[in-house]
Amino acid sequence: MDHTQLRPFRFADALAAVRAGQPCVLVTVVDVQGSAPREPGTLMLVCGDGFFGTIGGGHLEWRAMEIAQAMMDAPEAGGQARRQCMRIPLGPALGQCCGGVVRLSLERLDTRDAAWIAMADEAMRQRRSVRRFVPADASLPVEATIGDAAAAGVLLDANGFTQTVLPPDMPIVLCGAGHVGHAIVRALAHLPCRVTWVDERDAMFPAEVPANVVIEATDTPQAVIDAAPAGAYFLVMTHNHALDLALCERIMRRTDFAYFGLIGSKTKRARFEHRMVEHGVDPARLPEMVCPIGVAGIADKAPDIIAVSVVAQLLQVREQQRHALASACRCAAVPYRVPTSA
Repeated sequence: MDHTQLRPFRFADALAAVRAGQPCVLVTVVDVQGSAPREPGTLMLVCGDGFFGTIGGGHLEWRAMEIAQAMMDAPEAGGQARRQCMRIPLGPALGQCCGGVVRLSLERLDTRDAAWIAMADEAMRQRRSVRRFVPADASLPVEATIGDAAAAGVLLDANGFTQTVLPPDMPIVLCGAGHVGHAIVRALAHLPCRVTWVDERDAMFPAEVPANVVIEATDTPQAVIDAAPAGAYFLVMTHNHALDLALCERIMRRTDFAYFGLIGSKTKRARFEHRMVEHGVDPARLPEMVCPIGVAGIADKAPDIIAVSVVAQLLQVREQQRHALASACRCAAVPYRVPTSA
């Protein structure tokens, strides 16, 4: 089994495995008491040639993969060879000092699971939620439905557990395939996001992109901006300042984005603000545009360092969105505003 590369969990990979007849086991964190490396609902797929996702690494993960391998090696996919649920204390026995207790579910997947996995994969593609019920009785099938839940979670009882999975909550529209754009795509490759990468210059895109990236080689990027879902994260960094301005004005037509960042200096920001106001943008909304982009305190302008700084800022906004959703029980995006000094 290859342990060298961490790949994110995707239902698409589970579906490909079962359709190919490849043995695999789905590991789910169904309950946590006290401190633990990952939260309930975390998924990891273990296959004969590697794994997708992580339940936190360390001895807990190695133990889960060891059990998963034993399940895949079992001659019959029934009983404990098909589905197990176990309680694992994170203490000295595992060489971990978290002090908590984790309950894991392990499900050996095969062609009988293809229908619900395909449904889950389709739900993620449509940016909808999927709810699945996993019976404690391994002879009973997993049941799944597509919905529009606002929160992920796991409910565990004597009959099994019900898990709600949400799609990646960072739909990112990245305008520009220059050096920084390439670096940002690399930095986002294994994060829970879906990137629409836009540029009119088809030759600027690499031959291969990460699984969470879709290329839009188009001379009408404004249409891509209009089609982006509510709560989108917009990044503008094209090769042309006039195009940058046009895209910024297009984004500011919307009031439902989570983040809008423009690469550039404070001088570029001032010029763009002046032009946008001339073109009808409400001055009160200008703080919704982040420029310069990236977290404060990093001055290096190397593309990969800019990318790390920008992605860190996106994750900060994501965390704000998640807290706002949890506390207010609403789905509307809250535009990010640059903090102002007192």
